[in-house]
Amino acid sequence: MRFAYFGDVVGKPGRAAVLEHLPGLRRDLSLDFVVVNGENAAGGFGLTESIASEFFQAGADCLTLGDHAWDQREALTFIQREPRLLRPLNYPEAANAPGKGAHVFVLDDGRRVGVVQLQGNVFMKQQLENAFNHADAALDSMPLGVAVDALIVDMHCEATSEKMAMGHYCDGRASLVVGSHTHVPTADLMVLEHGTAYQTDAGMCGDYDSVIGMKKDNSINRFATQLPGERYAPALGEGTLCGVFVETDDATGLARRVEPIRMGGRLAETLPTP
Repeated sequence: MRFAYFGDVVGKPGRAAVLEHLPGLRRDLSLDFVVVNGENAAGGFGLTESIASEFFQAGADCLTLGDHAWDQREALTFIQREPRLLRPLNYPEAANAPGKGAHVFVLDDGRRVGVVQLQGNVFMKQQLENAFNHADAALDSMPLGVAVDALIVDMHCEATSEKMAMGHYCDGRASLVVGSHTHVPTADLMVLEHGTAYQTDAGMCGDYDSVIGMKKDNSINRFATQLPGERYAPALGEGTLCGVFVETDDATGLARRVEPIRMGGRLAETLPTP
């Protein structure tokens, strides 16, 4: 199976990059499945139903969220009727969070893809339940190579150590563990010891002439003066599409190769070999 995951879409430039490049990539790379993290797509904060519909029309099969899941209040109701939209799985049961954090998608040819989103706790404002316990339950419910032909884990968190630990924790049980949230693509793409593809952070889809997708002057002033400034807003230059491509073994669902995807904007273009 061949699939791709694209990191946090930030504002209009990120949306434009996805809508411009995804249809062609889906065709040229013969992608069977596509996941897009859309949690910053609506003006940098959250996701709306209309934006989600555009991503689905462009070729996304699943959208994931994160700590900004509810910034657009309509997401609280939209997610309940849209199974292709996932929020972090490890909300406490008492929160009664709408939607779900894991789903099995059935492709037209009958193959099955499991997607799990988890949110870490280190340096995060929200403190959710233990992501590792929830990873166990989710992966046990959809064993790779038995119940699903591929399994993707989106680990949404700040600390690289927490993302790496999750990668090794899921090694051999998932096709891909990929980090989101920090908006900077890491150079550590690899296939782990037991066959799981891994990248600490896929990077954002957005304007890289910025501070993690937001207008740079406001961020610089806050760091330099330690004073509050204007509300953060997305930078509006040309967006770069950032993601990761994985090809799996048909028998096991484990990764055969993993390569970066970067198109448009300010970063050097990097494309997988077809």
